[in-house]
Amino acid sequence: MIDRRMFIGATGAFLASLPMGHAAAAAIVPRKLARVIIDNDFAGDPDGLFQLAHHVLCRSVDIPLIIGSHLPTSFSSGHDASDGAARARELLKIMKLDAAHGPIAGSETAMRSRTSWSAGAASAAIVREAMRADASEPLIYAAGAGLTDLALAWLSEPRIGKRLKLIWIGGNEHAGLANPIPGPGEVEFNLSIDPIAAQVIFNESDIEIWQVPRDAYRQMLFSNTELDELAASGALGVYLKTRVDAMAEMLANIPGGPAVSASETYVLGDSPLVTLSALVSPVLPDPSSCKYRAMPTPRLLENGTYATRTNARPMRIYTDIDAGLTFRDMLAKFRTLNLGAVR
Repeated sequence: MIDRRMFIGATGAFLASLPMGHAAAAAIVPRKLARVIIDNDFAGDPDGLFQLAHHVLCRSVDIPLIIGSHLPTSFSSGHDASDGAARARELLKIMKLDAAHGPIAGSETAMRSRTSWSAGAASAAIVREAMRADASEPLIYAAGAGLTDLALAWLSEPRIGKRLKLIWIGGNEHAGLANPIPGPGEVEFNLSIDPIAAQVIFNESDIEIWQVPRDAYRQMLFSNTELDELAASGALGVYLKTRVDAMAEMLANIPGGPAVSASETYVLGDSPLVTLSALVSPVLPDPSSCKYRAMPTPRLLENGTYATRTNARPMRIYTDIDAGLTFRDMLAKFRTLNLGAVR
């Protein structure tokens, strides 16, 4: 076994022995951690926009594909995915990164049934990226909404299951791992977007899952005061706060919708997608500041609960996310953009 301290010391000595140009070159061309496909309902809760803005500024990962996905039927406009892709492009234009990324629209509807489905442009793009022979970096599918397009991709080409890992913000709490949420035990929002697709991924596919269920992503509380400070810092902050304010107004105007209470925080629940894919330890890369429980992947039931399967493939269920690291890094990266003063 190689001693870690000896290895690091030897590596440092080797770099120091190189001519300055070679040492600098060796230090600035590290291997990327991963390729990350981002899939989110950007036309819905703006937490996905914070996640996207943060993710595209992470130099440790490549982002070959950004997909705007649909909302639940009860919230749907019928063109949520197209609207989401357009909103992602709007954000990237503000960040002056629109030339580097071209978001596309995913499916506009959930799967009607397990036997009634058809692949689309987004699922075909997922398959192409997963089956690339010229890429050595591992592939992560970072989903902050439903799982429609990933399920359609796997159904059309099951070989992708061994070629990517899913990090999913979604799903109900697991018994024994979380306190119950206040109020009625409703099916978690992202699961409700497409329950059939989620069941395909959990119950049929061989895709490795890192799940951030509702109890874990609700930990990602971002202070309203920090949001006000961000809005005062420049164009990106103004845009993001505008989207948060618009979401609060929309919820308040939904007949019979959830009551919006006065609070000092907003939940940036999609930000763990960045934490778990990019904010990892440099040696033996892993999101070591977060906690999870490893267990066989359970069977996902129609009501959002889980049934134990002892011989199923292993998965991670994250119970604690390092919100402090996540938001410190996010705000620091936003400051580096230097987009100019608020107009």
